[in-house]
Amino acid sequence: MKTRKLGNSQLEVSAVGLGCMGLSHGYGPPAERQAAISLIRAAVDRGVTFFDTAEVYGPYLNEDVVGEALAPVRGRVVIATKFGFTFGEDGKQQNLNSRPDHIRVAVEGSLKRLRTDVIDLLYQHRVDPEVPIEDVAGTVKDLIAEGKVKHLGLSEAGAQTIRRAHAVQPVTALQSEYSLWWREPEQQILPTLEELGIGFVPFSPLGRGFLTGAISADATFGSDDFRSIVPRFSPEALRANQALVDLLGQIAKEKGVTPAQIALAWLLAQKPWIVPIPGTTKLHRLEENLGAVALTLSDDDRHKLARLLENVKVEGDRYPPALQARVGR
Repeated sequence: MKTRKLGNSQLEVSAVGLGCMGLSHGYGPPAERQAAISLIRAAVDRGVTFFDTAEVYGPYLNEDVVGEALAPVRGRVVIATKFGFTFGEDGKQQNLNSRPDHIRVAVEGSLKRLRTDVIDLLYQHRVDPEVPIEDVAGTVKDLIAEGKVKHLGLSEAGAQTIRRAHAVQPVTALQSEYSLWWREPEQQILPTLEELGIGFVPFSPLGRGFLTGAISADATFGSDDFRSIVPRFSPEALRANQALVDLLGQIAKEKGVTPAQIALAWLLAQKPWIVPIPGTTKLHRLEENLGAVALTLSDDDRHKLARLLENVKVEGDRYPPALQARVGR
């Protein structure tokens, strides 16, 4: 497995990480616990050293599963988790909360569930407009000084927020959505990260499964699947966006690989400090995703992709309005 460094931080991780959310949250019922642990350990056996979770995934369940799975190899892996919410009694009501006292409570809970004495990379999950980002970064700076955290990250933050946080405590990585069907970060975010020496960790690099070609134009999703409320997965949008998947399929066939591998290789080719974190519950999909690391797209390949993509208009917002309001702040 090749490795990459996240920006100027010297935090070195596998070129592709594992997003663990889907094992416990967001895409239907949680995976059986032992199956989830086995998949995470299979990733370790195949060279993955970068694992992503958050207290909100469950809530709390995913951190506990990740902690148990990685405890035997803790010294060999990098664990990233996130704070930024308080929860209603049913766990479904999620309210933004990045107050300094709450960050400390969240970190203590994460440390316990992850069975570790230090969090390698701690993200603010979403920017809290009620708390100055300087206070958030300052709190994490203090936690770093106390030895409970190693690196600060942000998720779905806007360029000015990134700059303000970075001025207080160097930001090691930004985690936001980025893929062949969501390229907005290229406008302001990637130039900002490059200027400041911050790594980029794209989540949903396979478009929540759409770019794999496994989701048909007439697919439906259960009420416990996040995609059921995402405009981009409405029947009309799925039919319109099929053109992108067809295009990826053509290119993949020419190269003797899969559409998912093309999508991940495209991300890896954008910048040497980009580390995507595709998630899966299936071993064969894990192996397929990791195979993208060995696939090199030439400049000609990327230019061809860019030209072809200019003719494809992606339909549908990536979040419903209430969640859309929480990104890009």
